[in-house]
Amino acid sequence: MIIHQSYTIKGAEGKPILMDLSFKTGQEENPMVIFVHGFKGFKDWGAYKLVAEYFAKQGFRFLKFNFSHNGTTPESPLEFVDLGAFGDNTFSKEFTDLDLVISFAKSGIKFQAPNSLSLIGHSRGGGTSIIQAAKDQRISKLITWAAIANFRSLWKKEDEIEWQKKGVIFNFNSRTKQYTPLKIDLLYDLENNSQSFDILQAAARINKPWLILHGNQDENVLTGEALKLKENSLNAELFIVPYANHVFGASHPFTKEELPLALQLTCEKSVEFLRKEI
Repeated sequence: MIIHQSYTIKGAEGKPILMDLSFKTGQEENPMVIFVHGFKGFKDWGAYKLVAEYFAKQGFRFLKFNFSHNGTTPESPLEFVDLGAFGDNTFSKEFTDLDLVISFAKSGIKFQAPNSLSLIGHSRGGGTSIIQAAKDQRISKLITWAAIANFRSLWKKEDEIEWQKKGVIFNFNSRTKQYTPLKIDLLYDLENNSQSFDILQAAARINKPWLILHGNQDENVLTGEALKLKENSLNAELFIVPYANHVFGASHPFTKEELPLALQLTCEKSVEFLRKEI
């Protein structure tokens, strides 16, 4: 039987972080995986519940969470109802959130603290996870799915001119048909932390096992980004997932009861990697 437990903690600027932990009955002390969602993502997007159940069935505790400023709320976890928070988000706030989630998981306050803790980050969350793993000794292993190699790839270079003039730009979400705001604070945060937020530099510092998974049909983050990450890390393994797009065949909402084939393979490769002896 798969158990799902929900928790809420305070994140950056006191805003809530909603999370859920999935595990199989009798495996409350098993290794834990923390999943880090990407830009315009959230913990319950698409097939992520099936992903959590897959890892639980394979003997891992799977913790996924919403960043405090991702635009959702604990009351509306599936919708971008707080565009003010979305616009106020920065990379620093997400690093604060991720650190707080890891600290919560390791604290043992609500559940058994894991001896082994790994990160899986998707897209922008992959870039965030790379930087976190490079500096955080609490993390045993790193897995990235379709990770970006540069935070600046999240917008067009030419948009920065308008951004500087107006203080805000709007990003169209084709799924929700919303224009989501990005305030200039996001760009300033990146510029003020250019060294510590450099994903490729962080990749070169990672001294723990790392698996890079990337779809060969990813149109959002090209396969070349995965190759750059691999080139910058002696410890990384790279697997190109065939016939896989940026979300490995998933979509939102996802109503099927089985994982898409590309996402199934991605999960299988991830579990195989996590089971390897360090």
